[in-house]
Amino acid sequence: MLTLWNPLAKRDGSALIPMERDVDRVFSEMDRAFRDFALPTVGWNFEALVPAADVIEAADAISVRMDLPGHEAKDIHVKVENDVLTVRSERKSEKQEKGETSYRSERSYGLYARSFVLPATVDAQKAEARYENGVLSITLPKREDAKPKAIDVNVRS
Repeated sequence: MLTLWNPLAKRDGSALIPMERDVDRVFSEMDRAFRDFALPTVGWNFEALVPAADVIEAADAISVRMDLPGHEAKDIHVKVENDVLTVRSERKSEKQEKGETSYRSERSYGLYARSFVLPATVDAQKAEARYENGVLSITLPKREDAKPKAIDVNVRS
């Protein structure tokens, strides 16, 4: 049988220190605090949720893919200003029907925001974004002069 490893227990499972329950409670509270933590926004005066994102660099562009499940495309705002890419969206809470009682609500609702500082190689005027199946994909092409160039070298023998 697998059991959860406890660094505060002896090999036989008995408590190493008498206040083990109190320590476990403190760890649980800290875990909950970090799990529920919402980072402050960039440029707004209230808190926002931070969506998960992947940033991928290729030779000709930088791509950003961001998870925004359950958001409406019309509510997603993408802006590039002063070499900063900012994505903002809001997922509104679903209304309960009369007679319904919510026993548990774990999904997050409210403002989602994320900002990235872009390198000088990006041509922000040619940025494109699309939202499909809960994923926002942003393509930021690189400027022509910033793309890698191959130079042929003739070798004399």
